[in-house]
Amino acid sequence: MRCRTAVTREAVTARTCPCTRSRTTRRSSTSWRPSTDREHLVAVHPKEARRAASARSALRPPALRLDGVRKSYGHVLAVAGVDLTVEVGEFFTLLGPSGSGKTTLLRLIAGFESPDAGRIELAGHDVTSTPPHLRQTNTVFQDYALFPHMTVGENIGYGLRVKGIAKAERRERVERALNMVRLSGLERRKPNQLSGGQRQRVALARAVVNEPEVLLLDEPLGALDLKLRQEMQLELKRIQKKVGITFVYVTHDQEEALTMSDRMAVLSNGKIEQVGPPDEVYERPATEFVAGFIGISNVLERDGVRFVIRPEKLRMLEEGQEAQRGMNVEPGTVEQVVYVGMSTRYIVRLDRGDQLVAVRQNMDAPGQALRYEGRRVRLAWVPGHTYVLDHQRARSDAAAGD
Repeated sequence: MRCRTAVTREAVTARTCPCTRSRTTRRSSTSWRPSTDREHLVAVHPKEARRAASARSALRPPALRLDGVRKSYGHVLAVAGVDLTVEVGEFFTLLGPSGSGKTTLLRLIAGFESPDAGRIELAGHDVTSTPPHLRQTNTVFQDYALFPHMTVGENIGYGLRVKGIAKAERRERVERALNMVRLSGLERRKPNQLSGGQRQRVALARAVVNEPEVLLLDEPLGALDLKLRQEMQLELKRIQKKVGITFVYVTHDQEEALTMSDRMAVLSNGKIEQVGPPDEVYERPATEFVAGFIGISNVLERDGVRFVIRPEKLRMLEEGQEAQRGMNVEPGTVEQVVYVGMSTRYIVRLDRGDQLVAVRQNMDAPGQALRYEGRRVRLAWVPGHTYVLDHQRARSDAAAGD
């Protein structure tokens, strides 16, 4: 019979349960967690804890669900019947080029636009017709939208003041938000006294302090320079993990999406091309659009089958070098060499006529890479590093377009 006996904190420290002290040395994997009674702790076996967590997750509705959401502007179809589920606590990215429908989709979630068809749910509640101020969302924009006449602290606490939160609680929550975004001590400054990165953190703190079910971010790092943008990517991910709020992030930047996302959706022409974790979307693109939009891809067709292989998976062999057993090998000529700092790209024209890009890290002496231009080489790759593109999806999309 499993032990459910309440125990003292001293017993917890000793990692024993009063009714099973003689057996705990053999079952040292027992974990401990607070019970509903804050004065006691209950011993729970790890397997039971995992089962309970799984059951809670199954019962809890997703943070966001879109069901057949559609939006048109005149004759232009911006969002074409999107179905999507975002789980609680996820960092989820909507990635796509300009005109793909990602920002329109975000505005529909926020309530700034109304869908022509479909259903939008937040935490299990239908909010399709709910106005923006009554939805449990907050939005962070690229231009920050800070009040210039207010201090940092006043900007962060503005939403709490509008909600009628008591001054003492408001001050405490603003202080926690400042600590979270590492701006403690700057609460009396005005926005024009801050750097771009600091203003972005204030905008983020102002949104997070309201504790929304879902935080919507519309390309918030687009106005920052490259180095600061890369730093803020890591900072955003750190903050999201710390607060545990669901983030839905819109961007056209593939590196941002790959760096920060738990999962991502790639959009094109108002449709979702693929949903999955970053490594899955990058390594196993479902369509030719995804393969071409995220990173550099080599698309080949052999025997009527189209497949993709990434440049870093290609090994460039010179004369005298042998490929490993089982590798595919194609001869060709290096047409162009592109130096990009940490690596060099080699554009190779295969004898079959295909043009492929291979990438090598710059391990040789400076200038050595350029000597390959015009040389005969062989490109080799492991068959397992290729991924067949989804022809069925491509055909159905084409039929829908007709």
